[in-house]
Amino acid sequence: MTVYFPTIKQLQYLVSLHEHGHFGRAADASSVSQSTLSAGLRDLEQLLGVVLVERTKRAVRFTSLGNEVVAKAHRILRETEELSDLVQSAGKPLSGEIRMSVIPTIAPFLLPRMLPRLRRERPALKLFLREEPSAAALESLHHGRADCVLLALPYTTGEVEKETIELDALFVAFPHDQPGNLPEEVLPSLIDENRLLLLEDGHCFKDHALAACNRPELRASSMMIGTSLHTLVQMVDNGLGLTMLPEMALDAGILNGTNVTARPLKSDHANREIALIWRKNSPRAVEFRMLAEELRAG
Repeated sequence: MTVYFPTIKQLQYLVSLHEHGHFGRAADASSVSQSTLSAGLRDLEQLLGVVLVERTKRAVRFTSLGNEVVAKAHRILRETEELSDLVQSAGKPLSGEIRMSVIPTIAPFLLPRMLPRLRRERPALKLFLREEPSAAALESLHHGRADCVLLALPYTTGEVEKETIELDALFVAFPHDQPGNLPEEVLPSLIDENRLLLLEDGHCFKDHALAACNRPELRASSMMIGTSLHTLVQMVDNGLGLTMLPEMALDAGILNGTNVTARPLKSDHANREIALIWRKNSPRAVEFRMLAEELRAG
């Protein structure tokens, strides 16, 4: 009896449709026509003898079994990529492609300092970068869309391995006319919860800043939010409040051209751990450790 198995391409189509929730967008992401993707999924359903996707004019809905198959497909595709990675890592280290997700509170400050030297010293390395918040970056990692992630800890990451890049101190940033009577190191108790500006939910830096202060009421009292550290700096510069910034942003010149003053936060946990993480037992672990060393040298 001949047994037919799903193809890698069919599983890729299925995962893409689940991710995008739309046949057209899934086809574009897969670099095929919509009819090709639809036909591939119909063939997959016929092969398995089940309905995986309920198709209507308004929506695409996965059946319960369809969601289970998608979860299994993610694992199969990830292991397929790891098979290719195993072969690649046997050759010259830090060559070929590495897909790295980087969170927004690191990317604009660390990467410009590191990438020029990495390009010069590792010309065979093709580093594809994607900026996304921590939760999305980890999803990309565990679903195989990213090979490694540069993020800030502590953060719940699942089964990963890591290399610490550096400890990044936290600072309190004030309008130019405020810090006169404040000490050189700012105690959390001196932070006015009614004027604290924070990043919107989804940015781990917000949680790191609040945890460093160890004042639960700050989360409830903070009424103003920003979409990026640069936005927060502009809000502070316009006298709307105060905020917290990482040292790497200060070193990169985020306060240039403003009248904002920053002073170190005095706390037992006034820093975040910048780390490179990757899936546990990845065949490219040696390469990722080398990449972490390159990042540290940057």
